[in-house]
Amino acid sequence: MRKILAAGAVAAAAASLLGTGTAHAETNPACPGATQIGSTAYVKNNSTTVASVKQYAGCGKNYSYIYVWDSWISSHGRDFTLRTHIQTPPNLSHGYKTGARGQRELWSGAADTLDQCTRAHGEVDGSSYFLFAKTGERC
Repeated sequence: MRKILAAGAVAAAAASLLGTGTAHAETNPACPGATQIGSTAYVKNNSTTVASVKQYAGCGKNYSYIYVWDSWISSHGRDFTLRTHIQTPPNLSHGYKTGARGQRELWSGAADTLDQCTRAHGEVDGSSYFLFAKTGERC
């Protein structure tokens, strides 16, 4: 019986640790069929992961997405603003969006950039910090 309880406690601990990381993106409200392209980038504060940044394609457009991790919010609160957009060379912005203060996830607007090299750019702008990440370029 003790082994079963101990195994349950270990499983619960593992589940709680997994819950403090990233979550899968919600469906894009502008294009429910959009799928991630390329790898995920991570907004970092030194060695601490703050947020995930991803690029999506669907409905003939590109989208960027940023999601702030539970672990960052639990230790720093929601005193931040998110911004995200699709970027094309030479550093042009498409679909730029700014979230409401404390909003934990944000989709960019649709970017008509499928025929260009693109990357997703995401920012977490707090009262005492400004952090950002970009995904790898996709052509």
